[in-house]
Amino acid sequence: MIAEVIVDISNSEVDRIFDYAVGNVAVECGSRVMIPFGNRKIEGYVIGLKDNTDVPPDKLKEICDVLDDRPVIGKEMMTLAHEMSKRYHLRYVDILRLFIPSQMRGGKIKELKKRYVRIADAYRECSPDTFIRPSAKAQREVFDYVAEKGETDTAYLGREFSAAAVRNLTERGIFVCFERGQRRTPYSAELGENKSVTLTAAQQNAVNAICESKGISFLLHGVTGSGKTEVYMHCIAAALQAGKTAIMLEPEISLTPQVLRNFRARFGDSVAILHSGLSAGERFDEWRRLLTGEAKVAIGARSAIFAPLCNVGLIIIDEEHDGSYVSDSNPRYSTLEVATMRAKYNGCNLVLGSATPSVESYHKARVGEYQLLELKERIASRPLPEIEIVNMCEELRSGNNGFLSRRLMSALSDCMDEGNQAIIFINRRGYSSFVMCPSCGYVAKCERCDVSLVYHRDENVLKCHYCNNRYSSLDICPQCKSPHLRQGYIGTQKVAEQIRKMFPDKNVLRMDNDTTQNKDSHLEILRRFGERDADILVGTQMIAKGHDFPCVTLVGIVDADMSLHFADYRAAERTFQLITQVAGRAGRDVKPGRVVLQTYSPNHYVYRLAARNDYAGFFEKECNLREVTKYPPFSKIVRILITSESQDAAFAALKADFDDMNVLARENSDCFAYLSAMKAPVKKIQDRYRVQIIARIVKDFDRLIGRIYDITDAHADGKSTCFVEINPSNMS
Repeated sequence: MIAEVIVDISNSEVDRIFDYAVGNVAVECGSRVMIPFGNRKIEGYVIGLKDNTDVPPDKLKEICDVLDDRPVIGKEMMTLAHEMSKRYHLRYVDILRLFIPSQMRGGKIKELKKRYVRIADAYRECSPDTFIRPSAKAQREVFDYVAEKGETDTAYLGREFSAAAVRNLTERGIFVCFERGQRRTPYSAELGENKSVTLTAAQQNAVNAICESKGISFLLHGVTGSGKTEVYMHCIAAALQAGKTAIMLEPEISLTPQVLRNFRARFGDSVAILHSGLSAGERFDEWRRLLTGEAKVAIGARSAIFAPLCNVGLIIIDEEHDGSYVSDSNPRYSTLEVATMRAKYNGCNLVLGSATPSVESYHKARVGEYQLLELKERIASRPLPEIEIVNMCEELRSGNNGFLSRRLMSALSDCMDEGNQAIIFINRRGYSSFVMCPSCGYVAKCERCDVSLVYHRDENVLKCHYCNNRYSSLDICPQCKSPHLRQGYIGTQKVAEQIRKMFPDKNVLRMDNDTTQNKDSHLEILRRFGERDADILVGTQMIAKGHDFPCVTLVGIVDADMSLHFADYRAAERTFQLITQVAGRAGRDVKPGRVVLQTYSPNHYVYRLAARNDYAGFFEKECNLREVTKYPPFSKIVRILITSESQDAAFAALKADFDDMNVLARENSDCFAYLSAMKAPVKKIQDRYRVQIIARIVKDFDRLIGRIYDITDAHADGKSTCFVEINPSNMS
């Protein structure tokens, strides 16, 4: 028998199938194996078995060992790897690595096992006086304890009794020693209450539509607080009752513990959680529970779409509009497209949920590619929060130079006086976004990246948010020696500091990438706020989605314009989504909510439509603009991103690719709406120069993307790295 093996080396030169003789090991398709490769032994993945090979017998090597007690990549995932390789032009090994916990590679993590002892059968019915001397009191104590408990782990016995006594009884055969696997359970203290919920008519209609169909893609458009999660849980319960499994995705790691709490209450130990915030051991154990079938429901962030479940009956993507569902680093892929592939393989339903669907998804619902389901009202007909728009230009003219308007300060004071909680949203972390010298124009920038450094006051350092380099803070300008340095736009750190000064008797929490570095820090911040241990929560988009705090009656949006003026065709869409999502944190219980939105562009259509919660109006406006300019959903954007340590090498690769792309565009002039080459907006990251080609393709995309892959392959020279991205979420 011959095994077809993909070698675990991420290099295009060896990204092909190698044949190995199976020999005497028990190999199955999907097994992870140890193989001889060159003059060393490395890991590989068996993706096929066959009877014959073209490799000469004297050169055919044998598999050394099988590394796991079962195949780790199932038949469905093999099919998925093939489809992803074709769609995204990825190396096979990079895709296969997505399917298993990274720490499994190289044997860095394995099943946790504990040593236990029990009394041997031959001694179980005997009196201990016949084999333990009266003077051996430690042996008698440990024997009596094990006899009472039946079995006990050796570490506990050695710690509480006598390790020497345990060793003596084991060596004499009185104790039998054995190992048992131990499960590392993430968020083990997160146990919710399984409440009996009566669905609204709209919720029940949505559940019926999903459960009574098969192989359909649904878009569940529900306003914030309308009970989408309850719809998800009812549909998952139906899938489990039918003997199937389910996958539930959330965009933010910070959301998953809250979701896990609700799902564990409903489905018990059938739920496993997968995301990058778990420890290596926890992730391995949760993944293994899904692989073995012990767990039937996978919950997690983007990576959970690769959960090793069989017979999938339902896939749900909550907050489907979120950009985190697109991987913008190698391997690049769209979670929605991968979910569609898995749903098609299993013949199951795919449910996309959002209060603010992406323009592309809502357009698909309009043209019938998705089936649209709507939840137009909050639970118990609670009103949506009133959004008040504050013109910050008028604040400046009236002498208020602070970052909080008088309206927001007054609302915040009222909220605190009434004993309620508030959320203050600003989508920029740090103390200030740049440090500038007004005398000579110097701006502190990262040496490795073409971006300004951000000042973090807690640590008194300047940080690069791209490569994480840290620099000493500046007291004088390094160019002109002026001591009069100016700080740029404010961030969460400065906002939190100023609010603490305004309300010294109130507890203020901050939630951003800087305060959530530790494994459970997301959970701890949300727990404290949920338990009323804090009055005000200041944060970035981490706090914008999914959280349900009954006592939050005020949301302040400090700088709504921050995402509006990006050089990105989705800037208006993302601004509308952020405003709607963060506003939805207010008034989710019996107390009404209000939102104060600060902007320097109060007449912009995004704010007017968001204030009315008019998604349909926003969609029509945005869709008309995109149809005229031929942006998605009326085209697909292809970005060829080229990076190199040498600027000359980057431009040489850019010219070679662009010349061939021009030929392709001329041959298919009716398919290309736009083609251009340029520097990337961020010209250098981590000492690598970045240039790009942007194309908008309006038809025949599947044929043309293959030609584009051929073009980039033809000019691969080892001096630069080239990535082809389809509708990238991050155009920087």
